[in-house]
Amino acid sequence: MNFSNVTIVNVHFIHGTNKLSVGRLALKDRKIFFEYDPEFIKTDLQLSPFKLPLKPNVQVGDNTIFDGLFGVFNDSLPDGWGHLLLDRKLMQLGINPGQLSPLDRLRYVGSSGMGALIYEPEIKDDAFLHNKDLDEIANETLQFQENHDVEFVDDLLARNGSSSGVRPKIVVSVNNEDWLIKFRATTDPKDISAIEYAYHLMAKDAGLIVPRAKLFPSKKGLGYFGVKRFDRYEEGRLHIHTISGLLHTSHHLPNLDYEIIMRTTALLTRDTRECEKQFRAAVFNVLSHNRDDHAKNFSFVMDTQGIWNLSPAYDLTFSSGPAGEHSSTIMGEGKNPKLAHLLRLAEVASMQQKKALQIIEEVKSAVSKWKIFAKTAGVTSASCEMIQKAINRIGKDMVT
Repeated sequence: MNFSNVTIVNVHFIHGTNKLSVGRLALKDRKIFFEYDPEFIKTDLQLSPFKLPLKPNVQVGDNTIFDGLFGVFNDSLPDGWGHLLLDRKLMQLGINPGQLSPLDRLRYVGSSGMGALIYEPEIKDDAFLHNKDLDEIANETLQFQENHDVEFVDDLLARNGSSSGVRPKIVVSVNNEDWLIKFRATTDPKDISAIEYAYHLMAKDAGLIVPRAKLFPSKKGLGYFGVKRFDRYEEGRLHIHTISGLLHTSHHLPNLDYEIIMRTTALLTRDTRECEKQFRAAVFNVLSHNRDDHAKNFSFVMDTQGIWNLSPAYDLTFSSGPAGEHSSTIMGEGKNPKLAHLLRLAEVASMQQKKALQIIEEVKSAVSKWKIFAKTAGVTSASCEMIQKAINRIGKDMVT
């Protein structure tokens, strides 16, 4: 792996089977600039309509967020686990990670990031990947977390696929399909994979659109939770944009409300059905105590015609947000959202109360079967009871 700082990065877009030039990113005087390729403007594909609209001439990034990088490109950068791995690799090479600009990091992402954007010139990772089973890789992730053992950095970095999120994960090919497999962080309960799989089953029963998922077997425990990547399909790749990138809001700060999420959904998709899906997801997050509902956990997918829809729901699991509250408040309430808050959110979506109550009841019905899903997934009795108590507390405030 050879690093050298750059001031120009070319951005391309995989559109069906074609590779289109989107434009150029430039770094000068600690500011980041972007200019669309005139030919791409003719496609009328709005990759980031709010913060990087499709128009000629140079646009300047906002230095107050994402180190000046435009949100649509910041979405490509790994954070959490992937960011940590790259920084450790740089330190191993004697390079100060602080010397890298966002453009340098995009070069490492290259063609491996989520979505349909690729960045050139790409920094190729020359690590040779040996065949390893998931238990071996899980052991490497734990040793790296506990002992800061750099012996496994190359292997873990090469398998990471520029994915985001705090938990260790790898990208693997299963029957010519790309899957994302998660491993336990040291702060996670030992049955975290089973819990997340149970939540996946519960969300599906509640009517949420979710990606295909399963528990990959382990010789040592309950298995590893994996999901099929929804940004990849047989003919190519799909453009993904998070609420964080769309609105230039940091997912590290609890400064988002579901009202903003709903209004963004309506404005971007112009489809009441997508607003209903977003409302159902909000209800599920509230009733199931999924409070890690930050700005990077809401995404939209753009098809080849430029039409936006909600992405499948992801990162659904029992979680407590900042100070035990939702990362995204529900009509201003983060600690104890009640039925009234959800009904006010439905009004924002111009949804009739009858329809909102129907969705709430459907989600309540699914969440009431938590113990069934937990048993199917292999959740421990201690975790099952702890989560059930939290669900019961929330349910008392949701009597319709």
